[in-house]
Amino acid sequence: MMALEAAGVWKSYGAVPVLRGVSLSVRPGALTAILGASGAGKTTLLRVVAGFEPADEGTVTLGGMTVDSKRERVPPERRHIGYVPQDGALFPHMTVHANVAFALPRDGSGRQRGVVGEMLDLVGLADLGGRYPHELSGGQQQRVAIARALASRPRLVLLDEPFAALDASLRSTVRADVLGALRATGTTGVLVTHDQDEALSVADYIAVLRDGTVTQAGTPAEVYSVPADPWTAAFVGTANLLPGVTEAGERGEPCVRTGLGELALRGNGIDRLSEVTVLVRPEQVTLSGTAVGTVSGTSYHGHDALVTVDVDGVGTVRARTPGAAAPALGDKVTLGVDGPVIAWRG
Repeated sequence: MMALEAAGVWKSYGAVPVLRGVSLSVRPGALTAILGASGAGKTTLLRVVAGFEPADEGTVTLGGMTVDSKRERVPPERRHIGYVPQDGALFPHMTVHANVAFALPRDGSGRQRGVVGEMLDLVGLADLGGRYPHELSGGQQQRVAIARALASRPRLVLLDEPFAALDASLRSTVRADVLGALRATGTTGVLVTHDQDEALSVADYIAVLRDGTVTQAGTPAEVYSVPADPWTAAFVGTANLLPGVTEAGERGEPCVRTGLGELALRGNGIDRLSEVTVLVRPEQVTLSGTAVGTVSGTSYHGHDALVTVDVDGVGTVRARTPGAAAPALGDKVTLGVDGPVIAWRG
């Protein structure tokens, strides 16, 4: 049984459709990232799942129970979902302890204090229960928000770009802490993000959303290595998309002829002598081969560099190399491709 299933969900605001028949399955205990550009419908989908917005069409099921359909709609407070917005949305007049305890029953047994202490310890804030939100850093505030969301033991936690406002170094630390808290409690999570690196590095599964539809869903490796179409390939990571023509190699194996040479082609049912669009990831491009080009740019990252090369008859090609081996601007280089590539007709 899936923790969450959305089937054919449509949502419009006035005459403008935002979700166009979205279907999504989330496995129990997993972290699923909904990845898309601004305006793709990510937050709207999260709000429909949470119950803040009704779906116009389709169904939403949580743990086998239908919570949104034409026949019935369960209110947000009965869906047993935790929600973490981008800004944390802590109550400024309450202490950290009171913020986390807000959704817990007050039965006089002392259980509430024990749960709050456990959650604050889980997110590394055990000694800060008496502080107020304005006395915390942005990262600490987000940890409090996740502790509050987990305190009631929800069946599902929805995270709406909770790290977007943090600086890069803090973002990775808080992200790791939040992921650790979800893992420690076995809580199913759905993370909305526009950050491809974030989705690829932390999620168990990714659903790519474009203009209110899911273009592809799968593991990070599947979505990155075998994207469903050229748009998804270009959106999830850096992509070189080249024209090519399929043909048979010397031994009859599938190949594709491109401006970077004849490349091995993953068998995907494309007819021979078909015009195709070929995906070559930068890490597949080597600085040794038959195609000649001029380095027009280098983006240095220390451990590696993304080198932009202008190749006659091909256009711009990007190659990822070790940082210490990056060529200089204006250098003449030769390019080749390592490993098989995938292609789409047209």
